[in-house]
Amino acid sequence: MDRGDGNVKYILTGDGVGSLFLIDENSGDIHATKRLDREERAIYTLHAKVVDKRTNETLEADTEFNIKIHDINDNEPKFSKDLYFASVPEMSDVGTSVIQVTATDADDQTYGNSAKLVYSILQGQPYFSVDSDNGTIRTALPNMDRETKENYQVVIQAKDMAGQMGGLSGTTTVSITLSDENDSPPRFANHTFRLSTLESAEVGAAIGRIKANDADVGRNAEMHYSIVDRNGQDMFTIISDQNTQEGVIRVKKQLDYEKQRTYSFKVEVTNTYLDPRFMYSPNPPFKDDAMVRVTIEDVDEPPVFSRNPYIIEVHEDTAAGSFVGVVSARDPDADNNPVKYSIDRHTDLERLFNIDSVNGTITTLKGLDREMSKWHNISVVATEISNPRQTTRVPVFIRVLDVNDNAPEFAMYYETFVCENVQSGQLIQTISAVDTDEPLVGHKFVFSISSSNPNFTIVDNEDNTARILTRRAGFSRREMNTYLLPVVISDNDYPIQSSTSTLTVNVCACDSRGNMQSCNTEALLSAGLSTGALVAILLCVIILLMIVVLFAALRRQQRKKEPLIISKEDVRDNVVSYNDEGGGEEDTQAFDIGTLRNPEVMDANKLRRDIIPEMLFPFQRTSPIKDNTDVREFIHGRLHENDSDPTAPPYDSLATYAYEGSGSLAESLSSLESGCVEGDQEYDYLSNWGPPFKKLADMYIGKDMVRET
Repeated sequence: MDRGDGNVKYILTGDGVGSLFLIDENSGDIHATKRLDREERAIYTLHAKVVDKRTNETLEADTEFNIKIHDINDNEPKFSKDLYFASVPEMSDVGTSVIQVTATDADDQTYGNSAKLVYSILQGQPYFSVDSDNGTIRTALPNMDRETKENYQVVIQAKDMAGQMGGLSGTTTVSITLSDENDSPPRFANHTFRLSTLESAEVGAAIGRIKANDADVGRNAEMHYSIVDRNGQDMFTIISDQNTQEGVIRVKKQLDYEKQRTYSFKVEVTNTYLDPRFMYSPNPPFKDDAMVRVTIEDVDEPPVFSRNPYIIEVHEDTAAGSFVGVVSARDPDADNNPVKYSIDRHTDLERLFNIDSVNGTITTLKGLDREMSKWHNISVVATEISNPRQTTRVPVFIRVLDVNDNAPEFAMYYETFVCENVQSGQLIQTISAVDTDEPLVGHKFVFSISSSNPNFTIVDNEDNTARILTRRAGFSRREMNTYLLPVVISDNDYPIQSSTSTLTVNVCACDSRGNMQSCNTEALLSAGLSTGALVAILLCVIILLMIVVLFAALRRQQRKKEPLIISKEDVRDNVVSYNDEGGGEEDTQAFDIGTLRNPEVMDANKLRRDIIPEMLFPFQRTSPIKDNTDVREFIHGRLHENDSDPTAPPYDSLATYAYEGSGSLAESLSSLESGCVEGDQEYDYLSNWGPPFKKLADMYIGKDMVRET
């Protein structure tokens, strides 16, 4: 009907028309408007009809047809979980099924191999294998022992296209744990146990514990103890502690020190639950025995500690004076005398710990550092107060727990060089770090440098090492012969500690294969500078030295000309005030200075002007002291005259004598004419001048000591 004259119009209806499919109304060609995804919809149902454009008459009735999307391999296999957990009994036979893991592929399973999966094991060999068709994991080795290794990480891969090259793949991890079986017998670490008890121990009292070791866990490690000798069965009994799996020996009958002082008997240990598969294995029988020796002690005994030894844990950042633990001792005698505690200082030479003598509380005297010492073993002595000869010592093992208080640093000193002809991105050094701390999860260091460094870069290897690479090509010793590269190293513990270590990189001359030939910069310098340049540099250095020497000489000269008194603490600035007001200018007439210098010419009729006596008596003076050789005698004489003068007022009066004297053995104390500055003076000789100069000596000698401090 379509003659090609353009009178026919094709119309399309159905799923996705307009959004996914369009039809050319003139030619009837159907086009897709965007990419189709079979995994979203595989079949589209459409309807088409033909009409006349002029009359709109239907030329052909509505016709239905389907568009089917063919599949391509565009989806990788996916497991339902990223991590699976499974367990298998230890010592299982080869081929024992552990777990089945399956993956799904969204591609069409009926079309080609796009969804045909093949399973393989990437990690976990040779312990396990996987079925390539259904993903079942099985054991691949016999006699896998949980006590040797308990956990395994197995990585399984699922690949489509039947495992052919070019197929897509997905992986998952399976954590497999070996469950315990009773394949390990109990064993005593020591086959001889020594116990002691007082003869006053009550019937049923525990006198000691013995323990055997079993590598199994849970109910497979439960043990039963029994006494097999009749000698021990009569006096003692043993029970099994279900919590600690120890054998507790108790008194069965009353003990008597005077009748028997020691007992020896055999103890046997077996598993409570036995596995018949391992009872007749080549291993030794599933039981063990040990000898127990019990010593009976007299009742007159020193104090007994509640535990022996003590194991106490304390963090290293514990401050001084903090609580560490408590030890307890008692007097086993009937009197139960009080006990005092002390630390044997021979076992604590650094005096790190203290103990309360009354209650046995142990505290720290100083801060603890685990990096200096992880364990501190001290001895605590308990002494009866009423009988100091009765003492008991107990070892106290103090374990210092780690705190992340140290930053990582380079593991060693690195001598790093870079060739002048190096290429960009070339490895020049591999570095590693160490940390004195011991985190529970192990060390994990992170290395980094400044991103703005134009010369070098760092690549963290994620294994506590890092690589130093060049960021550019070509280095020149003439421009710079040494580069300092700060590397920041951080740990992963809490709180995070980091440090910056500097890596020194020398620029060296190398051959074409990168072997270092020379890093000597002196030869390069001498070769690059002419003789005239070296002479000019030398002259400049000499001129600078002369300027420095001249400046120092001028400073020393100015220092000599500075005033002597430059310190506020100078003794001459210490003015002592007595709050005595003078009489003004007339006060100079209270005493004539000439009198001291020539007592013979003193006016005998001159009256004192500082007071006005009620009655005037003739002024009386004794004859002046001859020779005027000692001013001290003159002053004492005048003092005696005033004391005995009846005309003197009955209250105090102050007379000032301004006479220096004829000289002193101490000579002048002034430093005005001294050739040295105040800091060069030594005043130790003042202490040899006697009591009159004691105050002066204390002031000057004390000031020198403060200056030295």
